[in-house]
Amino acid sequence: MVEFKAVIADTKNGKAYNTVVTGQHANRLLGMSIGDEFDGLFVSLPGYKLMITGGSDKDGFPMRRDLPGQVRKRIMLSGGTGFHPVTGGQRRRKHLRGNKVSADIVQLNIKVTSFGPRPIEEQLKQEEAK
Repeated sequence: MVEFKAVIADTKNGKAYNTVVTGQHANRLLGMSIGDEFDGLFVSLPGYKLMITGGSDKDGFPMRRDLPGQVRKRIMLSGGTGFHPVTGGQRRRKHLRGNKVSADIVQLNIKVTSFGPRPIEEQLKQEEAK
């Protein structure tokens, strides 16, 4: 069974909320890419529109937008996601995960693009109480 930890960033107030996505809702997210928008119903936020901005796999390797597929690859980087050079011209070969959501992904970073009728805090607390 697939399970994700979703970190939802609220762009209005700058807060982030954690929730767990399991079952058929998690299966619906499989195969999506970074930048894809989806309905908030999958993460207990009906009425919201959300966008995948990144994530990390079971070993902690980050997802990268410009690396296609679901596989983990070792690529040469000069900056961006996964490597921040200290000096100019510095490059390093690092392991990174592709931009597609697979069963190996543990954490998904998500941001809100369209808000629903009720606040996020209220909806997630109600879901937690169930």
